[in-house]
Amino acid sequence: MMSSELLKQVMSTAAALFLLTSFAMLAQRHMKALLRWLAIQGGLLAVTSALVAFGAEFPELYVSAILALILKGILIPWVLWKIIIHLGVHREVEPLVNIFATLLIGAGLVLFSFYVSLPIAEQSVLLTSNIIAIGLACVLISMLIMITRSKAITMVVGYLAMENALFFMAVSATYGIPLVVEIGVAFDVLIAGLIFSLFFFQIRKTFDSLNLKDMEIKQ
Repeated sequence: MMSSELLKQVMSTAAALFLLTSFAMLAQRHMKALLRWLAIQGGLLAVTSALVAFGAEFPELYVSAILALILKGILIPWVLWKIIIHLGVHREVEPLVNIFATLLIGAGLVLFSFYVSLPIAEQSVLLTSNIIAIGLACVLISMLIMITRSKAITMVVGYLAMENALFFMAVSATYGIPLVVEIGVAFDVLIAGLIFSLFFFQIRKTFDSLNLKDMEIKQ
């Protein structure tokens, strides 16, 4: 079992890397690169769960790590990869807000997250304030991805990134959520991914585009 201080340092490093993946996704215009970062983020979740399982001696979190790796790191990004290849969606159109401004907004969200999470962190015996703030920042950045992009599939990636951020916060803040709940959520995310896939194909068939600006009812 790791010492409390060592575990906090490891988790702080994992949180910093997780925030880096969120900013990398925020800066992407190419769909394939966006999905690569989503897969990397899923793999980082798996590593984080495994580290907490080892450091805090919670063996049930090894199951969480395996689920995160299979679903979030491999399966869901692979399904979305196949969709963009089939639909020919390789590049996101120009975002509603330019990339530089989007990154500045993202940095502002990080500062805001540190400000609002400080009172919460002071009451926590498990975490440093950095981990809570970074987890909240990643949730807000994922929402920013959904708001500033015009393609439906990019919004789904933002939704999945937000779910990843919530998962990271749950593992970090409580050293894991109940396994039964986690398995249920994992399958819900998988089913949601399949449903989104069907919607993408139907949207493309109906409107011949995945750009929200082009989704007008045909007369």
